Amino acid sequence: MSMSHLYGRRDEEEEGVEVESFEVTDWDLANEFNPDRHRHRQTKEQATYGIWADRDSDEDERPSFGGKRSKDYSVPVNFVSAGLRKTAAEEKQLKGEGGSDDSDDDGPAAPPPSRAPKKLQMGNFRGNQSQRFAGGIQSGHGIGSWEKHTRGIGQKLLQKMGYQPGKGLGKNAQGIVNPIEAKVRKGKGAVGAYGNERTQQSLQDFPVVDSDEEEEKEFQKELGQWRKDPAGSAGKKKPKYSYRTADELRAKGKVAGRATAASAGELAQVKVIDMTGREQKVYYSYSQISNKHSVPDEGPPSMSTRDQKGSCFALPELEHNLQLLIDLTEQDILQSARRLQHEKDVVVSLSHESRALQNRLDTEQDAIQRMEAVLALVERFPSGETPPGEGPTLQECARIFETLQTDYYEEYKMMGLADLAVAVVHPLLKEKLHFWDPLKDSSYCLEDIGQWRAILESRDMHSSGPDSNMDPYHRLLWEVWIPVMRTCVSGWQPRMVGPMVDCVEVWAPLLPLWILDHLLEQLILPRLQREVDNWNPLTDTVPIHSWIHPWLPLLQSRLEPLYPPIRSKLSNALQRWHPSDASARLILQPWKDVFTPGAWEAFMVKNIIPKLALCLEELVINPHQQQMEPFHWVLDWEGMLSPSSLVSLLDKNFFTKWLQVLCSWLSNSPNYEEITKWYLGWKSMFSDVLLAQPLIKEKFNEALDIMNRAVSSGIGGYMQPGARENIAYLTQTERRKDFQYEAMQERRDAESVAHRGISAGVPTNFKDLIQAKAEENNIVFMPLVAKRHEGKQLYTFGRIVIYIDRGVVFVQGEKTWVPTSLQSLIDMAK
Repeated sequence: MSMSHLYGRRDEEEEGVEVESFEVTDWDLANEFNPDRHRHRQTKEQATYGIWADRDSDEDERPSFGGKRSKDYSVPVNFVSAGLRKTAAEEKQLKGEGGSDDSDDDGPAAPPPSRAPKKLQMGNFRGNQSQRFAGGIQSGHGIGSWEKHTRGIGQKLLQKMGYQPGKGLGKNAQGIVNPIEAKVRKGKGAVGAYGNERTQQSLQDFPVVDSDEEEEKEFQKELGQWRKDPAGSAGKKKPKYSYRTADELRAKGKVAGRATAASAGELAQVKVIDMTGREQKVYYSYSQISNKHSVPDEGPPSMSTRDQKGSCFALPELEHNLQLLIDLTEQDILQSARRLQHEKDVVVSLSHESRALQNRLDTEQDAIQRMEAVLALVERFPSGETPPGEGPTLQECARIFETLQTDYYEEYKMMGLADLAVAVVHPLLKEKLHFWDPLKDSSYCLEDIGQWRAILESRDMHSSGPDSNMDPYHRLLWEVWIPVMRTCVSGWQPRMVGPMVDCVEVWAPLLPLWILDHLLEQLILPRLQREVDNWNPLTDTVPIHSWIHPWLPLLQSRLEPLYPPIRSKLSNALQRWHPSDASARLILQPWKDVFTPGAWEAFMVKNIIPKLALCLEELVINPHQQQMEPFHWVLDWEGMLSPSSLVSLLDKNFFTKWLQVLCSWLSNSPNYEEITKWYLGWKSMFSDVLLAQPLIKEKFNEALDIMNRAVSSGIGGYMQPGARENIAYLTQTERRKDFQYEAMQERRDAESVAHRGISAGVPTNFKDLIQAKAEENNIVFMPLVAKRHEGKQLYTFGRIVIYIDRGVVFVQGEKTWVPTSLQSLIDMAK
């Protein structure tokens, strides 16, 4: 479409129909370039209905024929060219040729005026620069002058691009003479689908080589099969044929075969209808779809080529048949390739299977050879038909078993060859142990049994009694060794303890735990019980502990049932016993650490302490002629009796009479030197352990207090010179000894605590030492909540309230706090 379409349309009257003119008139120019023209104000109805709105007035409208007539749009449109402005050189040339032009203008007569406005002449529009248009605006002068009344910058932009007022546009100010020519395309394709569309005029006016032509050519080559032939019917190309070898076809078939999930046989028979193009196409395999675009790069056939084909060789049935034969041949090639690949895969699989079977055959052959070797070794064992003395010995059988375990371990475990020992080894061992006496030679056959233990004992089986799943070694001992020991124990005398204890101790490392328990509990212990029942302590000259105590390391707590009968018989024997008989202490002393502390204490309280109390009651305390034997009889039991029982015995039966004798002696004008010797003599008879007891210490301190009071009060009238000082010195000396002994005892206890590491370490301060001693003696030691004395925390030590100040313990007395030693604190708490 040219620019002249914007300037006017020719009016034609056909069949009495008047068509409105679209030409540019003087009124149009005057009204368009008049800034003071009356502008029409759009009404509301016009804004709503647009061109269908009713017109109220025709003022200021463009003059027309006034009537709404139907227009014939089928009439062709005549375009009028407005032309281009010439350059200055061309205008001078035209002026030189003006004479001839003027002469020519006089020839033909002007056409009669018509109802339509006159068409603008190109010569008048181009040459007569002084002519004024309607509205009084000259061409070339004052263009864009109306911008002074607006904010437009068009004139400035034109001047920046090189425009000069009064001259035409363009590089050489030549303007444009002819309108833009339109070029008709061949078909209905898009822009550029048919090559370059430049006209001859554009090539003359703008002789610039288009740099995109080369790219266009390359693009045409790439899109050859998607566009029409740009040469039209004139271009004829020879058809290009694509040749594919069988290898290429098989390679493409492999790629297509990998892309599809179905099998090759199924894909070869699939019918596919392709409706993606302009025409419907039918394919007989997926490989044809994958190859439908694999055509050589060639342009589509031109119209002439197709016409030539249609006229010369129009046989579509034959083409279809040929194409079908080609497709079938391709399918046969592909199927043959697939079958060949399948056969190759089968060959590879069969080769792998053949190698696996060969390896298995070799393994089975090796297993057969090993089994034959095992069978040869097993046949060397003696059987039931073997005459006695001709078969292999016990050592040879052991070597055969060792060979089976080391060289044929899998077969040995799999076939359970260890069970052969029942039939092979048991008879040989029974024959060897038939004449064995365990009490005479306890180590006989010990090495042989130890060797068979290393061979037959299983680490996986843990037998706990005689059952069918017994370990072979356990079964060997149970069926061969235990019967020999049962026979021996049945004829054994329990008082001959040495040989039997030695035998059990020698064989214990080789015996399983349950067999050793059976030997001790079921065979030996019943024999001891029967012997204890027959024992009489009054008539038997052999002490019972001599043949019971050797079994303590082996039987341990199993001997507990024997102790009550022993204590009962000893108690009966002590009914007529007197403390002067020292044999009782010799008989009972070995049992002190065997019986439990509670049972031993109860036995002493019942049978010994009453006898000793009676002996002390019969003791006569005479300072002038003292009999000390009864007192020695009592003190001989110090290690046998507990300290508390002995102290209680002395407190009730000795110190009462002893203090009474002292008081009566002091009241009869005594000799204080003799009294001092008498006091020290009695005290020297007590051991340090007894003197450390609080009650014993209290009794001797009471005797000192009695002597001090006697000296101070002057009882008896006559006072020996220096007696008071001697008694005071004695008292001070005894108190100092007590204090030193307590300090030494505390130091010894602290060292023992540090050595044993009680409470996970050595006590770091005196309080930790007190805590450790409290734990040793089962005494509660804890702080009293919110209780203090002179800022010091109070503690309960048993029933005693104490506090600690600079490493010294203070005990609450009747009126004041008294410092005391740690041992005295423990004694008071007990």
